[in-house]
Amino acid sequence: MLTPATSVLHMHQKVTLMVNRYEIFDDANGEPGQLVAFAEQKRMTMKEQVTIYTGPDKNQVLAGFRARKVIDLGSGYDVTDGSGQPIGAFRKDFGKSLTNSTWHLDQPGAPTATGSERNAGLAILRRVWDLLPFVNNIPFPFRYHFDFTRGGQPVFSVDKKTWVRDHYLIRITDPQVDRRVVIAQSVALDALQAR
Repeated sequence: MLTPATSVLHMHQKVTLMVNRYEIFDDANGEPGQLVAFAEQKRMTMKEQVTIYTGPDKNQVLAGFRARKVIDLGSGYDVTDGSGQPIGAFRKDFGKSLTNSTWHLDQPGAPTATGSERNAGLAILRRVWDLLPFVNNIPFPFRYHFDFTRGGQPVFSVDKKTWVRDHYLIRITDPQVDRRVVIAQSVALDALQAR
């Protein structure tokens, strides 16, 4: 289970034929430690929904998120706890994301946190890459990073650590942010980010 003292998490994604699988680990001296969350995103679903469990046995739900609409260009995703109660929401800012992917994250009782790609030049290069026909199925060769802030203050960041495999380092700097919402948003950055 996540503890309030958790400030660094590691997220690893594994692609299988029918699902994208995510494992989130607590930090142990800069390396993945204890598994704290496990999620699977089914491919080719009409309405995006991801359940996040406390482990791969799927016995206990930690959180989850679900799209508000089938076609979702910016309407958002609701985040719930293990009992289905709302604990937050996030949405992609479709207009700003045309040049630099931008997300807004909400939590009850807190102002909106906004996250965008750290390197605007790399964000534009990634869009050009996606348009090139001869690299159609080749993953973008550069790492990208997201920084979430609230009122100019850092909340958390998601940094892609590896070039080929999807391994991320999540640094949580705001002790008031709900880690379950951060985990949901971090999974969404990989699962829903068009790249």
